Amino acid sequence: MSDNAVVTEARRRRTFAVISHPDAGKSTITEALALHAQVIGEAGAVHGKGGRKGVVSDWMAMEQQRGISITSAVLQFAYRDCVVNLLDTPGHADFSEDTYRVLTAVDCAVMLLDAAKGLEPQTLKLFEVCRHRRIPVITFINKWDRPGMAALELLDEIETRIGVRPTPLTWPVGIAGDFHGVIDLRADHMVHFERTPGGSRAAIEEVVAAPEAAARYGDDYGTAVEEIELLAASDQAHDQKLFLEAVTTPVLFGAAVANFGVRQLLDVLIELGPPPSPTPDVSGEPRPIEAPFSGFVFKMQANMNPAHRDQVAFLRVCSGRFERGMVVTHGPSGRPFTTKYAQAMFGSSRDTIDEAYPGDVIGLVNATNLSIGDALYVDRKVTFPPLPSYAPEHFAAIRTTDTSKAKRFRKGIAQLDAEGVVQVLYSDLRGEQAPVLAAVGPMQFEVAAHRLQQEFSVPVTVDSLPFSMARRTDANGALALRGAPGVETFTRARDGAVLAAFPNRWRLQTVANDHPDVPLEPLLADTDQAATPAG
Repeated sequence: MSDNAVVTEARRRRTFAVISHPDAGKSTITEALALHAQVIGEAGAVHGKGGRKGVVSDWMAMEQQRGISITSAVLQFAYRDCVVNLLDTPGHADFSEDTYRVLTAVDCAVMLLDAAKGLEPQTLKLFEVCRHRRIPVITFINKWDRPGMAALELLDEIETRIGVRPTPLTWPVGIAGDFHGVIDLRADHMVHFERTPGGSRAAIEEVVAAPEAAARYGDDYGTAVEEIELLAASDQAHDQKLFLEAVTTPVLFGAAVANFGVRQLLDVLIELGPPPSPTPDVSGEPRPIEAPFSGFVFKMQANMNPAHRDQVAFLRVCSGRFERGMVVTHGPSGRPFTTKYAQAMFGSSRDTIDEAYPGDVIGLVNATNLSIGDALYVDRKVTFPPLPSYAPEHFAAIRTTDTSKAKRFRKGIAQLDAEGVVQVLYSDLRGEQAPVLAAVGPMQFEVAAHRLQQEFSVPVTVDSLPFSMARRTDANGALALRGAPGVETFTRARDGAVLAAFPNRWRLQTVANDHPDVPLEPLLADTDQAATPAG
């Protein structure tokens, strides 16, 4: 295939993540977008109400039981003349590391805000990560069919608290909780929404011209027009250049559970969302879209389908044309890797894929030799920047209660470590039979225990440890700190790094003063400090 053909295909790609605070409706809007693209026929609410199957992106049993997203998922589908790679991410802060890794694999993000709650802590953190990585953000103010804040108040909060100028593309007619529809500022007409029974299908839309909308909705429409005029006077019109530079954020209003405003969001993603651009390598040099094939692994996931017991590496294609069966080079080892089992992902469903282009996310099955951050390439070697790794704030010792399953326990722990579900640490003090799990949030320990039980039939106990931060040291430092009160040293299974764990900052400072020659380095790279503070 010619270079021009690869570039043409890449321009058709839109790869974006949906991110938000928990309970903002993220998985629901992911499913609603797929519904409007006509790749599923009926939407189920997050808990599968009305006898319908739950959201297609929440495939893990624990997700379906709790109605939350625990791991990221990929939905790939066609819409208009584009190929959409939609990545649903966990909203809960305990799983933020998975979200941050996903953000390295997208070109754009949709940020969901709850109309009643506005900017919440996790939302603020994710906005900061997007800005740090210069990821353009489209904001969708959700749940406008319920009581909430005033529209202008929400825009003011976005601008004052995160410093990004909101530029509305749709504007609600009616206050939150009394939602008639939206004025489409780009088309200069109103769209009235009517919910289908149970909200299981796309909302019925009626285009209403301005004179008729004024007559039908009276003061509500008049107020909306006045607010739009006020915004125009404040220079809050959309500017594509500023949006792509992550200076502004286009804003749309809707209600995902009723499928209101979802088509408008999908159209904006296609029309304004950026296609893939050249990906910088570790030296900062961009690898051209038309260069020979390259990509990087941003996620590992095992046992998505319990019947198969396989391991899938999620790979973002960065350049060139991918062909199933092609032999590529595994960057870290320099060894050949055959891509015989390549699949397009749609939640837990998978179909064999024969080709893919820059921007696509594909699943490489039974990729046991791959790890998060690994590059695969053809021809000229490429090494992409390391994916962010975040300092753990919670630690727990884990052991199996059935010693006859010790081998299976070790296999399961190794699997969870490879996927980045937790960081696995070992120490001479505890031995291999009692590894220590380190995580950003304690719910990650629940996931680890649940998966060991469900996927490996290994019962475990998890005991919290009194540590809240870790620092990198070395073998000599570990010897010097042996026996220090309140301090424990470990070797990280993933990379052999030697870590020292502390109960709090005061103990860390005391130890640092008592042992000035012992290296105690933060676990975060400087480039990631702006996104998330070190532990």
